[in-house]
Amino acid sequence: MAGDDSSRGAMPPSFTPPSDGRGDRPRPDGAIPVGASGGRSQPRVPRPPRPADDARSGARITRQSTRNTGEQPVSRPSSAPRRTSAAPERTSRPPSVPPRDDRRTAVSTTARPSSRPAAGQAPRPAQRPSEPPRGGSDGIRIRKGRVVALLLVLVLVLLIAWPVGLIIWANGKVQHVDALSGAAGTDGETYLLAGSDAREEGVWEDGTTGARTDSIMLLQKPDSGPASLISLPRDTYVEDIPGHGPGKLNAAYSYGGPALLVQTVEGLTGITVDHYVEIGFGGIEDIVDAVGGVELCLDYDVDDEKSGLVWEAGCHVADGETALAFSRMRYSDPKGDIGRAERQRQVIGAVADAVVEPSLLWHPGRQVDLIDAGTAALTVDESSGMVDLAKLGLAFRAATGPDGVTGTPPISNPDYRPGGVGSTVLLDPETVPQFWTDVLEGNFEPGETVGGLPGA
Repeated sequence: MAGDDSSRGAMPPSFTPPSDGRGDRPRPDGAIPVGASGGRSQPRVPRPPRPADDARSGARITRQSTRNTGEQPVSRPSSAPRRTSAAPERTSRPPSVPPRDDRRTAVSTTARPSSRPAAGQAPRPAQRPSEPPRGGSDGIRIRKGRVVALLLVLVLVLLIAWPVGLIIWANGKVQHVDALSGAAGTDGETYLLAGSDAREEGVWEDGTTGARTDSIMLLQKPDSGPASLISLPRDTYVEDIPGHGPGKLNAAYSYGGPALLVQTVEGLTGITVDHYVEIGFGGIEDIVDAVGGVELCLDYDVDDEKSGLVWEAGCHVADGETALAFSRMRYSDPKGDIGRAERQRQVIGAVADAVVEPSLLWHPGRQVDLIDAGTAALTVDESSGMVDLAKLGLAFRAATGPDGVTGTPPISNPDYRPGGVGSTVLLDPETVPQFWTDVLEGNFEPGETVGGLPGA
């Protein structure tokens, strides 16, 4: 038995009898196993840390920081083998490159678009500052600009269409009369203005009846030189009224109306009339009221019973009724018929100034009232229309302005009585032929007052 013990002690050191019944397979690493039934236990030697452990340690730190910021933990790849799972395998990155969290990227992309292109994608072109986002405030501004442009176009159309429509409408209201003689034309543009008047009771202070021409004016716009407005006294003596012999100038209107008056004036002056315009002084009242009144001046007091004019010396704004009385007044005027012609020119000139006043352009209602009153008071020849009346207004304003010429033909006798026709106004036979030549050719000095009574 002793021999058995000695022989057992003589066993090689590499042989260890099995103590756990698992067999006698030697362990290659020479480690001493720890049995479940009480074999000698040895302390476990810790393994040196692997590089993957550092990565896992960084991941644990990242998870701790992301827990504080409310973000999800980030998994970092490890070089150590890991157990496979159902999730698809991700591409491993070097330790120096932090892994990309797809969930964080998704959230970040929604909140703040990145200007960096993704790997493998072409860079997106930068959005131009001039390109407004659809539906933004710039889009609203563009629509407002279009609305403003449309409104401007509509205003421009109205500015063009309104005057054209007004002229067409007015042309349909103008009264026409056969007045022109058809004689050969002369230089420049010549208008014959006849101020007709009629009393409702039909009887004048001198006993005549019906309508007659209280005012006769020749408006000449020469090819060169100043425009002139010459008043022909209604009682001017005429040696021959065609078909009626000698008489007063205004008698021609009573005998044959506008056509005979035109022929008589052409024979007296040697100037062919291009346009005939008859102004009913009864309509002057409405015209003056339509323009809001006109300023008239007279340097003496008047209280005339026949015309109804009551006037204090000076300049005053007159309404239609006062302007009509101002035009009709004769017997309280020291210059009689000559003075009345001057006041009638003043009334017509004031109306012409008011008609071309720029402020009237912004009052369409007043324009309609003026045209309505004017067309009711005006009668023109067959070939004239609103355009000719507009040219007449401009020529009238030029003639009565600071550079125009006004006056009457030279008069030799204001109370000439040839017999059979009463008291007439005799024009100066020595100077009147040259006077009409100067009117036709525009030979007078701008701003000059011509003709008139002897010694005036």
